Amino acid sequence: MRLSGKSALVTGGRQGIGRGIVEAFLREGAGVITCGRGQRPDNLPDKCEWYQADVSDSDQVAALAAAVPAFDIIVNNAGVQVEKTVAESTDADWDLVMGANARGVFNICRAFIPLMEQGGSIINIGSISGHVADPSMALYNASKAFVHGLTRSIAVDHGPRIRCNAICPGWIETGMLDAGFALAADPKKARAEALQRHPVRRFGRPDDIAVIAVWLASDEAAFATGQFFTIDGGLTAASPLQPGLS
Repeated sequence: MRLSGKSALVTGGRQGIGRGIVEAFLREGAGVITCGRGQRPDNLPDKCEWYQADVSDSDQVAALAAAVPAFDIIVNNAGVQVEKTVAESTDADWDLVMGANARGVFNICRAFIPLMEQGGSIINIGSISGHVADPSMALYNASKAFVHGLTRSIAVDHGPRIRCNAICPGWIETGMLDAGFALAADPKKARAEALQRHPVRRFGRPDDIAVIAVWLASDEAAFATGQFFTIDGGLTAASPLQPGLS
């Protein structure tokens, strides 16, 4: 029960990585609130409170901050992706992706940082895509690079009262991963080839990210701030040429 007595806000906890973090925090004893743009999911754990809020809307985030207590832990997980290059992207694509992934993180941090007590922990869900570019993911790549830069700034500007770190997932088994493979001419072949590029020979699962989030939220991580924790099964550690792997 490493988070016993702590309270947490996890944005985008309906499914995927966010849902994995919600469930892990509950198991570790935290009181958890999550939020999203739709109605409360039917299968959300009873112990988790749900608020309907669009994090890209500063007024809705301000209303959320006024309606809930201050948190010890904030996880900025809510995000979307659009599978397009720069030339293909529209203004609507910009508003959607940058609104949720960049402005949303900024809105939550701006609203809640003044309310957090000494020892607070902010965990931003970045991505390996903020370091290396996934093809046809221009706005998503750019939005995650923004998250990484904001993470450093929060750690520097608001320490020692608040710690801020980012988790940078690789290819995690969620709907976003399936959408990425759907871009390939042969999605099945693309998936098989991608697995060969992972030294652990599997894609990640939401639980793989949740265990790192628990540690960063706990007092065990008291000396970690302004850092980026890449959890990608070794994908970005390897050269594209890997004759020793089979």
